[in-house]
Amino acid sequence: MTFKVQPGEIETFQRDGAVCLRAVFADWVAELRRGVERNETDPGPYVADNVPEGAGGRFWDDYCNWDRIAEFRRFAFESDAATVAAALMGSRDVQLFHDHVLVKEPCTDTETPWHSDRPYYLVDGRQTVSFWVPLDPIAAGSSLRVIAGSQHWEQPLEPTRWLSGEAFYRHDPRQPRPYRSLSELGETLDAETILAWDVEPGDAVAFDFGVVHSAAGNPTASRRRVFSLRLVGDDARVVQRPGRTSPPFPDHGMVAGDRLRPDWFPYLPGPVA
Repeated sequence: MTFKVQPGEIETFQRDGAVCLRAVFADWVAELRRGVERNETDPGPYVADNVPEGAGGRFWDDYCNWDRIAEFRRFAFESDAATVAAALMGSRDVQLFHDHVLVKEPCTDTETPWHSDRPYYLVDGRQTVSFWVPLDPIAAGSSLRVIAGSQHWEQPLEPTRWLSGEAFYRHDPRQPRPYRSLSELGETLDAETILAWDVEPGDAVAFDFGVVHSAAGNPTASRRRVFSLRLVGDDARVVQRPGRTSPPFPDHGMVAGDRLRPDWFPYLPGPVA
């Protein structure tokens, strides 16, 4: 049965930059759990551990594995992800950007820092969406949290390296600062509207690439497994960043203003042809 996105959910997504869709991928939980297990057993070249030395627990992530992990590929091409994304973005076509697995093991205090995905990426546009799909029950206190409307900020949040906290790109001090710093965010965070949800396996938080978000640690005795799928629409174009992007996609051959090359970033079936 195809998931029907309600008009109010589209309005919320466009306004706040995020919306929680209940049970949208409930039929895919077992499949994605198998994919995460396969990913953990056979990690890709971008796998990373994000817990500081001496801290307890484990928080690992990996991305860009859809082309070698069958469960991820089937989800991207056979689920309602493209149809739902097209409705939320108001896009005719939907391209696969990349997949992302994030796992916080029990008793892991490490938080996912506040960040926006857009500055890390080689693509930008108004029509973008990530599906953050929990594969375990997660209470709001440990779940994804977003700053409502932050996708519309004039100055984006500075991208940093999760483990070290260092700036992701080098900045010429002679030039105006292109980003808002994390310290500046901290000074004004109390004035922001923070959204967070209790979520069950198969729910999804859909959020814009530009929305500022984070997640607390996992203090529970259970794993916190999340699969994320990142998609773009009609207006998405390649942009030039001041350094190597994340994911890096080396030797992609594209220049600023190009659409993503479909042999690397395929169009997904589902939306209007």
